[in-house]
Amino acid sequence: MPDIETLVIGAGVIGLAIGRALALKGREVMVLERHGLIGSETSARNSEVIHAGIYYPPGSLKAKLCLPGKHMLYDFCADNGIAHERIGKLIVAGNEAQLPELERLHQQALATDLTDLVFYDRRKLEEIEPELDCAGALWSPSTGIIDSHGLMLALQGGLEAHGGQVVLNSRVKEITPGPEGYRLVVETADGDTTALTCRELIVSAGHGAPGLMADLPGANAPKAYLAKGNYFKLQGKAPFSRLVYPVPEPGGSGVHITLDLQHQARFGPDVEWVEHIDYEVDPSRGGKFYAAIRSYWPGLPDKSLVPDYCGFRPKISAPGEPAADFRIDGPETHGLEGLVALYGMESPGLTSCLAIADEVAGRL
Repeated sequence: MPDIETLVIGAGVIGLAIGRALALKGREVMVLERHGLIGSETSARNSEVIHAGIYYPPGSLKAKLCLPGKHMLYDFCADNGIAHERIGKLIVAGNEAQLPELERLHQQALATDLTDLVFYDRRKLEEIEPELDCAGALWSPSTGIIDSHGLMLALQGGLEAHGGQVVLNSRVKEITPGPEGYRLVVETADGDTTALTCRELIVSAGHGAPGLMADLPGANAPKAYLAKGNYFKLQGKAPFSRLVYPVPEPGGSGVHITLDLQHQARFGPDVEWVEHIDYEVDPSRGGKFYAAIRSYWPGLPDKSLVPDYCGFRPKISAPGEPAADFRIDGPETHGLEGLVALYGMESPGLTSCLAIADEVAGRL
């Protein structure tokens, strides 16, 4: 008999949501995390935004999972006392030439059944956000902000309340299919290794998922790419009462202003393609931030931005390629019974985590 029924690799927000969903269905679940705390990579290093579902093409997994995931997440926050705020977002056209892109986004959103977007002209924007200088904007009232750490603790609590467990400092080194499921070689914090067997396996390992799946027969794992996103913090009072995003740019959604739950402002992320992960923010990148921000907030004072933090998008599309969709490979894709692998789970992964968990449960 396997050591445990279901193993989940990765205790980020998606892995925890999956573990909780499967535990709620009565499975015996263990979530393995290589670090000494949950959600310390992509899940903890992002904008903490609940996305409305604007940017994703009709028929894509991102569109399919973000819209219901948003509603599920708001309900989960309300039911579990997780700090959040439906603060709303403006996507701004810095000049007249960008207005057609706003219209394209609006039509795309309508095609995915997102129907609450409203176009604001320059006069309306001057009334509600006098510091803004732009030709027009899309107003998204269902965009919000969230305490991502509180969310992950609630997901872990739900998992453990239904008999599941999270095991930290457990790095999966190798996965081998076997007659009754899968055998994992796991390295512990002291460098020792142990073997674990399971009947079902979920690979929700973020950046590490393609590498873990690379040698499994039939897995056809994608190549991984790293897009670093740097954030700079604004010293002083936030100029806006809402989130403000420029029109999207290749690789990301542009240098935008987000507000935390204390309404302190930070700007980012930019897009910096790199080969290795490091969590240092290069202060010299601030120059490009000033130029990008002043395209819609010309009043940004000199020397008001300081380096804050950075994160890494787990990309499966190369620089210059169109953004890849979420990729959730179940047995119907790779032929490996009882295994689901998740790739490219960048934004809107946090927003979609509960819907992703239901999707994975369905793939099993």
